[in-house]
Amino acid sequence: MFNPRQKFVAGVVASLAGIWLAVWAGHWYFESLKMTADKVHAYMESADLSKLTGAARAQAIRQLEDKLNALSFEERQRLRMQHLLHEWFAKMTDDEKAQFIDATMPTGIKQMINAFEQLPEDKRRQAIDHAMKNLRAAENGTQTRGANALSAGTNAPPPISPELEAKIRTIGLKAFYSQSSAETKAEAAPLLEELQHVMESGRMQRPQP
Repeated sequence: MFNPRQKFVAGVVASLAGIWLAVWAGHWYFESLKMTADKVHAYMESADLSKLTGAARAQAIRQLEDKLNALSFEERQRLRMQHLLHEWFAKMTDDEKAQFIDATMPTGIKQMINAFEQLPEDKRRQAIDHAMKNLRAAENGTQTRGANALSAGTNAPPPISPELEAKIRTIGLKAFYSQSSAETKAEAAPLLEELQHVMESGRMQRPQP
């Protein structure tokens, strides 16, 4: 038999255990709801777009769009750095590619481009440099996960081709976006999204007059 003090202590311990269990269960539940790059990858692995037609094909693409849009910035970039979207994108028609790019570009990307074009030339160059540095760091981290970063990281492919980077720097972001095909926009998407992240961080904001 427990005395009153022992019952009180046992009750407190049981209450604390119940609270921690509820917190853990809640954390696990909400974590399970989060969309991740791995979940998007698993979805793409579960369906072969080339074998789908009509409404089923359109629905599959919409589901991929919804999953991609539900990713955090970090998970979205991780997915792109792993080049997991290329196979599905390659199987899309031109119209599907255009729709997919429009649907999955982050909200405010066009506003970012307009704001970027208003920056002085040195600030635009600095923003691109900063974004490319971040992308290379992310690409190296993806390529060298579980390996020696010094030996393998330098061999990682560039996040976008040097030719595409040069084109963006030469003709300007706004002209590039308005003139580019869906395929080119898809290749440039990591840079565009990283630029938006850099701009929204406040580091490259144009000084107020």
